[in-house]
Amino acid sequence: MSKDLLNNVELLPPDALFNIKSRLAKDSRPVKVDLGIGAYRDDTGKPWVLPSVRKAEKLIQQSTDYNHEYLSIGGLGALTQGASRVLLGDQSTALKENRVVSVQSLSGTGALHMAATFLAKVGHDKLIYLSDPTWANHKAIFEMVGFKTATYPYWDPATKSLDLQGYVSAIKSAPQGSIFVLHACAHNPTGLDPDHDQWTSILDAIVEKDHIVIFDSAYQGFASGDLDRDAFAVRLGLEKLSDASPVIICQSFAKNVGMYGERAGCFHVVFPRQDQSVDTEKVKAAVTSQLAKITRSELSNPPAYGAKIVATVLNTPELTNQWHSDMVTMSSRIIKMRHELRDHLVKLNTPGNWDHIVGQTGMFSYTGLSAEMVQRLEKEHAVYMVSSGRASIAGLNSSNVEYVAKAINEVVNHFGSSKL
Repeated sequence: MSKDLLNNVELLPPDALFNIKSRLAKDSRPVKVDLGIGAYRDDTGKPWVLPSVRKAEKLIQQSTDYNHEYLSIGGLGALTQGASRVLLGDQSTALKENRVVSVQSLSGTGALHMAATFLAKVGHDKLIYLSDPTWANHKAIFEMVGFKTATYPYWDPATKSLDLQGYVSAIKSAPQGSIFVLHACAHNPTGLDPDHDQWTSILDAIVEKDHIVIFDSAYQGFASGDLDRDAFAVRLGLEKLSDASPVIICQSFAKNVGMYGERAGCFHVVFPRQDQSVDTEKVKAAVTSQLAKITRSELSNPPAYGAKIVATVLNTPELTNQWHSDMVTMSSRIIKMRHELRDHLVKLNTPGNWDHIVGQTGMFSYTGLSAEMVQRLEKEHAVYMVSSGRASIAGLNSSNVEYVAKAINEVVNHFGSSKL
C-alpha cells in the first residue's frame, strides 16, 4: 500500500564532520577546541571575512545596477572568465587556443557533481580512482551518480609520507582510459602534496595510460599564499595532456575567498588539441549545451551574490591585490600554527616524530593519531577532530595551541607511541 512507502527507508548515520560540530555544541566544558571544521578561523577563533570581500560587497551594493536578478544558466561570465585566468594563468596556452569551456557551479562540491553527471551522460563507464585516503564526499558524489570507485595508494602511515611507488603503479595497472581524481594542492585530508618531480612522474604515467584527470582545486592560494605555486600541478597537467585527453577542473572559492556559505565555484573542461578533421567549435558547443542542461534541471541557474563578490575581487585590480594579501594572511597563520604545535610537542618530549605536521600544507594535517586517541582527546580534553586523526590546523590559535599539544601529549603517553 502507498501508505507503507516510506516505512522501510534506511536510516543513515549522520555526516561525520557535521556530527562533530553537533557534539561540540552540546559540550558544556569551558575549554573546548574544534579541529574538525574545514573553515578558516582567525587568531581569536572567529570566522574571518576577508577585507577584499568586505570592499567588494560595498562596491556591489553601491552600484546603480545592484539587484538580485537571475544569472544565465552558465553563470556570471565575469566570474567564469576571471576564475579560468586565475587557475590556468594569464599565459595559458589552452586559453589562448580557445580550448576551455567554463561554467559556474555550486562551489567545488557542485563542480564535482557536475563532472560525475556529465561523464555519466557522455557514456563513460570506467572506474573512478580516488586517493587513499581522500575527502569522504568524493566517493559519495561519484557513487550517487552510479560510478564504481577504486582507490590508489597515497598516504604511507609507516613513514607519514607519499607512497609514490604505489601511486604510480596503480595508475599504470588501471584499465586504460580510467578517471583519476587528483587534488591540485593541499591534499584533503592529509595535507601532503607531491613535489614537482613527483607530479611529473604521476602525470607522465597518466598520459602513458590515456587516463582522464579530474583536478579538484579547492585551495589555490590558500595553501601557500601564492596562486601560481598552488596551480603547479594543474598547469603541468594541462601541458602534458594537451595532445592526449580532456582535463576537468573543479574549482572552489570557499576557502581562498571565504565564500563557504555562498557556494561560489566553477567547472572547467579543457579540450585536447584535435586534428583538422574535428570541428572543435561544434564539440565545445555540444559540451556547453550538456552542461547547461545539467544546471537547468538541477538548480535552474547558479546563485548570484557570491559569484558577484568573487568576480568583483578577481576583476578589480585594487581588490585583487588586497585578496593576494588576504591569502598570505591566512596561509601564514596556518603555517605558524603548524610550527607552534610541532614545537610544543617536541618541548613536551611527546613520543614520536612530529615533523610531518610542518611538512604538510593547507588547512589539514594527518596527525597520525589513532581513532582511540582521537576518542580520548574528545572525552578527556574536549579537543575534537575526525576519527582518522585529521586535524584542521585552522582551529588552532595562540590561545589554545599549547593546550592542544598538552592534550595530545597526554593521549599519546596514555596509549604508548607504538599505537601511533
